Amino acid sequence: QVQLVESGGGLVQPGGSLRLSCAASGSIFNSWTMGWYRQAPGKQRELVAAISSGGITNYADSVKGRCTISRDNAKITVNLQMNSLKPEDTAVYYCNIYFPSPIGGRSYWGQGTQVTVSS
Repeated sequence: QVQLVESGGGLVQPGGSLRLSCAASGSIFNSWTMGWYRQAPGKQRELVAAISSGGITNYADSVKGRCTISRDNAKITVNLQMNSLKPEDTAVYYCNIYFPSPIGGRSYWGQGTQVTVSS
């Protein structure tokens, strides 16, 4: 089993910044991808940003240039620095870790943290 603990959500004004952190513990394999997804009311969950244990990153077009994802392999932690936040960034943000496998990967989710961008 894998546990994900998220932190860093909250209320911020438009143009402000937030830093989300996610720490994984439990049965962690050497190869993984960790990322942040978000889900706004009435919308599907979507990828925000992800990073692999090898350092490969992937960003949604909507956050490119405003967000940076980073990792600490030793602590199995990822951080998402979000700048120039917009009201449309308001959502519940979920941390995810994915372990690839030839017989089918495994995915685990955090409990979610609310990010609200409002004046």
